[in-house]
Amino acid sequence: MNSLKFIGRLIVTLAVVAAAVFVGRGLWSHYMDEPWTRDARLRADVVGLAPDVSGLVSEVLVTDNQAVKKGDILFRVDRARFSIALAQSEAALEGSKAALDQAHRERARQERLGEAASLQQKEQAHTAEQQAEAAFRQATANRDLAALNLERSEIKATVNGTVSNLSLRPGDYVSAGTARIALIDTDSLRVEGYFEETKLQRIHPGDKVSIHLMGQTKSLDGHVVSIATGIEDRERTSGTGLLANINPTFSWVRLAQRVPVRISIDNVPDDVRLIAGLTATVEVGKS
Repeated sequence: MNSLKFIGRLIVTLAVVAAAVFVGRGLWSHYMDEPWTRDARLRADVVGLAPDVSGLVSEVLVTDNQAVKKGDILFRVDRARFSIALAQSEAALEGSKAALDQAHRERARQERLGEAASLQQKEQAHTAEQQAEAAFRQATANRDLAALNLERSEIKATVNGTVSNLSLRPGDYVSAGTARIALIDTDSLRVEGYFEETKLQRIHPGDKVSIHLMGQTKSLDGHVVSIATGIEDRERTSGTGLLANINPTFSWVRLAQRVPVRISIDNVPDDVRLIAGLTATVEVGKS
C-alpha cells in the first residue's frame, strides 16, 4: 500500500515537473525568441508649415487640434501689399507691351523704306526692338512673381492632418521660410517597434503584426513594412545625427541592440484614437 502511494506521489511530482518544464520552455521561447516587443511607439511625420512671403498675419482660419485636408487654407498674410504689387506689375507690363508694339512698328517702317533708310537707322530700330522684347519679358516675369506672392500669401495645408500646438495669432509677423504651424500628417501614422537584434531573423517585410496600444482594449492589425538598415554607433564620440539613436537599458551589461522596424497599420476601429507618441506592444506573426 505504501509503495502504491509512493509511486502515485512520484508520478504526480514528475507530471508537475514536466508541466513546469513545458511552461517554462514556452515562456522562455516567448520572451527570448519570439519577435515581440513592448518598446514600440505610434509615430507620424510632423510637417512644419512656413510662409513663402513675409508680413503680418491677417487671418488664422484654424484652431488647435483641428483636422484639415490637403489644400485647406490655414492662415493668410496681409494681402493688401501683394495686391498693390500685382497692380503695379500689371501696369508696368502694359507699358512694356506698348513700347514693344511701337518698336515692332518702327522696325517694320525702317524695312519698308528700303534704301531710303540708312543702315544705321535700321540697326538702331532692330536693337530697340530687341530691347523692348527683353523689357517685356522682364515685366511679364515681374507680374508672374507678384501674382505668385499674392497666391502664396494664403498658406495651405500640404498634407491631410491635424493642427498641433497652435500659437499663431492675427497681427503676428511671419518671416518667409520660418515654420509657424505644426501639422501632424495623419496619412503617415505608423508604429515603430524597437526589436532586439536576436529576434530580427524571424521578422520579414509583409509579416502580419498585432498592435496593442497602452490604455486601449482593442488591438490593431498591421504588417511589417521595412527594417532599419543602420542605427547610431554609440561607442563613437560623434554620430551623424541622422540615424536612429536608441538608448541602452543598462550600461554595465552587454545587451542586444534594438533595431527599428516600421509597421503599417491596416485597420483602425472607430472608437480607437490614434495619437502620435503613444506606447504600444507589437507581436509579429499575429493578427
